[in-house]
Amino acid sequence: MPPAHPFDDDKLREECGVYGVIGLTNAANFVALGLHALQHRGQEAGGIVSHDSRTGFHSAHRFGYVRDNFTKASLMETLPGMLAIGHVRYSTAGSKGQTAIRDVQPFFGEFAMGGAAIAHNGNITNAEALRRELIDRGSIFQSSSDSECIIHLMARSLQKTIPERMKDALRRVEGAFSVVAMTRTKLIGVRDPLGVRPLVLGRFGDGWVLSSETCALDIIGAELVREIDPGEMVQISPEKGVESFRPFEQRPSRFCIFEQVYFSRPDSILGGRSVYETRHQIGVELAREAPAEADLVCPVPDSGTPAAIGFAHESGIPFGMGIIRNQYVGRTFIEPTEQIRNMGVRLKLNVNRALIEGKRIVLVDDSVVRGTTSRKIKEMILDAGAREVHFRIASPPTAWPCFYGVDTPEREKLLASRMTEDEMRDYLGVDSLRFISLDGLYRAVGEAQGRNAACPQYCDACFSGDYPVAPSDMIEKGFQTKAAE
Repeated sequence: MPPAHPFDDDKLREECGVYGVIGLTNAANFVALGLHALQHRGQEAGGIVSHDSRTGFHSAHRFGYVRDNFTKASLMETLPGMLAIGHVRYSTAGSKGQTAIRDVQPFFGEFAMGGAAIAHNGNITNAEALRRELIDRGSIFQSSSDSECIIHLMARSLQKTIPERMKDALRRVEGAFSVVAMTRTKLIGVRDPLGVRPLVLGRFGDGWVLSSETCALDIIGAELVREIDPGEMVQISPEKGVESFRPFEQRPSRFCIFEQVYFSRPDSILGGRSVYETRHQIGVELAREAPAEADLVCPVPDSGTPAAIGFAHESGIPFGMGIIRNQYVGRTFIEPTEQIRNMGVRLKLNVNRALIEGKRIVLVDDSVVRGTTSRKIKEMILDAGAREVHFRIASPPTAWPCFYGVDTPEREKLLASRMTEDEMRDYLGVDSLRFISLDGLYRAVGEAQGRNAACPQYCDACFSGDYPVAPSDMIEKGFQTKAAE
């Protein structure tokens, strides 16, 4: 399935969202609602696995949006039970951009002690080495997904219970993982030792919920209990409630800082703080670091809006919706000829000419990846009669690919990997271009002293090239980390 729209193809995309429910009648219906709230994390496909005490495991995997599949009563009736997990995906590992139904999670395995299903958010950086080893030992893979390695590692474990086998398997895995899994009687959640990807625990009546983000708790009316800690495994059962385990060696947390900038929904809570408030503060820091003489601050909607409001508040320059996003454009509805592709951004965004004409404009966006969309937006602003265009970017330059569950272009396709800030300004054809500094971003997320270079508080590899886990599969293919250059 192609990207939802050419505009979105110039954004970094989170690989997936995970969700699980135990202790609620028709749990799969709650999972479908949760996945709908997590749709921004993955729009290619989704899946749900449920378990009913009388009829066993049931599953459904579909391409496309949750609303187009998991809202049909005829489908949801096939997913009975009080225990269910679900997954929405983009493809990073696996058949990238050419998803096969066998690649759609959750994955299911039948073991001697019963079945288990697993949904994974993140990316396993040693998946290819593990796959070769497992195939050499007789494993037969059904998908091209890195996540399937976990099921095969569990199958080969000598432990006596499924949770213990999962601990065994995940100790072999490198990279980033937030996992939601289920057995016949338990809901399980695990975060990797660095806590790169998010996972939260919620409560709804007598039931429990695991979710990638808090906004997906809100949609069903569940109460946020807490975040799952980095390196923590929780097992939830009707008999024992929530049990916590620490199966990994403790390491300093390195949560993905781009979750704060773009991936998470602005109405979610990360680290006890509203994502919206963090993005507003990013705009405040950006205005302090990179002021501009202008008449109007405009966001590139929707992800640039909170930072633009913060920039306007701090700078004293009026805020205005100079660009309007058409919320009703989905996938391209006519043959994508070259002429139509060139109109791609205009199908999604339109300039508010009456507000823009004759003014000096500060455009605030969350990031610049390839730069293709930024150039088109600048042209639209100038065509509408703007006198000047000043770009302000609410993240540092994205110069390095992510290997921890984000769909990032190859390094040579990242504009910041081959150009200085001045060269990017000239390439985009704007009057000025400034990015927030890495220290400024850290201050905005609550680190008053900025980034600790000796032991960074977040994973910021896409900006710094400082990878907290060596991407061993990519290094084997010839990728050079910053340390190796």
